[in-house]
Amino acid sequence: MAASDTIQIFVPLKVRKKNGRPKILAPADYRTSEDQVQDPHVLRAIGRAWAWRRRMEAGEFGTVRDLAIAVDLAERHVSRQLRLAYLAPEVLKRLIYKREVTAATLIRITECAALPWGEQARVVFGAAARGA
Repeated sequence: MAASDTIQIFVPLKVRKKNGRPKILAPADYRTSEDQVQDPHVLRAIGRAWAWRRRMEAGEFGTVRDLAIAVDLAERHVSRQLRLAYLAPEVLKRLIYKREVTAATLIRITECAALPWGEQARVVFGAAARGA
């Protein structure tokens, strides 16, 4: 390939070690909500939580610990992710069907599952929450 055919692309990312693992960090001024795309990790986590909930309700597993062992994940992680299956129906509808961008991280969304349903939309969608 000739030098004139070469394209150089500069991506302003930083690589830092966190907990002994390399982690790619976006620029400090980058906000994930700017691209107006739903975080695929949120959708994947909700789908997994519902699958786990169905399996538990079907009696496949008696405890979260049994489920965690079966899926080869930490019990605490499974317990936290399972909370996503108990989010308010309005929040799930906006996340899944309308693909609205969240104002909170996945961890914050799992924590807000303990809130009353009426307050969850405000936490998950921030100031953009409508009438919830």
